[in-house]
Amino acid sequence: MKESCQPNLWRLATVHRTEELKCILRMLPIWAAGILHFASHSHVGSFTIQQARSMDRHLSHSFQIPPASMSIFSVLTVLIGLVLYERFFVPFARRFTGHKSGITCLQRMGIGFAINILATATSALAEIKRKTAAADHNLLDQPTTHVIPISVFWLVPQYCLHGVAEVFMSVGHLEFLIEQFPESMRSTGAALNSLASSFGNYLGTFIVTLVHRYTGKERNWLPDRNLNRGRLENFYWLMAGVQVVNFVYYLICASLYTYKPLEEITEGCKGTDVELADETTLLDNSKGDGQTDRARNGMN
Repeated sequence: MKESCQPNLWRLATVHRTEELKCILRMLPIWAAGILHFASHSHVGSFTIQQARSMDRHLSHSFQIPPASMSIFSVLTVLIGLVLYERFFVPFARRFTGHKSGITCLQRMGIGFAINILATATSALAEIKRKTAAADHNLLDQPTTHVIPISVFWLVPQYCLHGVAEVFMSVGHLEFLIEQFPESMRSTGAALNSLASSFGNYLGTFIVTLVHRYTGKERNWLPDRNLNRGRLENFYWLMAGVQVVNFVYYLICASLYTYKPLEEITEGCKGTDVELADETTLLDNSKGDGQTDRARNGMN
């Protein structure tokens, strides 16, 4: 038998690798909480477009807002919100918390979760308003031939709230994964954010499938042809309730989470390093001078 053999890394691991694995396992519950956030956000580009198609989209007598372009309000909110967050919110919060980022990543994500619940509830209220206007004008059974006399801008608040939720939750989720992941795996942490978004889209589709299956016999909440005869507001309330449960789960995970210790170099350590470097340089120079003198004596 060979006395020296390579160890089996599947059975034997260094302390550093063990700590990295523990760090990843601590992060997974919080990472998973973001999946339902992305699931609720995935419906912004589907049912809201159907709502916008049945509403008054005129900006003038000759121009109408395309239904699919309503998402521009969410995009603009994200762009403006990111600037306002960095310029005003962070310095303001830093005065009270003393944190360099104003608030921690977990706090930022929690605010995003709460705003997203409010955005989903706002979507339900907007749908109730739309259907009430359709019923008042006897247009419940005419989804394609007549436009409901209610402005499409009633949908703007929910788009803006979803955008604000993205500023807090999505950006905070990404920052959390990058900062708390092991240094050698930070690219993997960024990829996990996209993975959570993908799982959220699949989960949103799965929830819609379940709603179709269990509500389609009597009165489908999400009909394919006439949304006016559906119960889209109930679907929004359902998603809001699921997000509340997910928010409670997140609060429990965040309260139990311990941040990865970060190594900070203080001014004293920097001064010590400089002194040690200077002493090493002097020793090297003295050794070099001694060798030069011995070489000269040998030549003489």
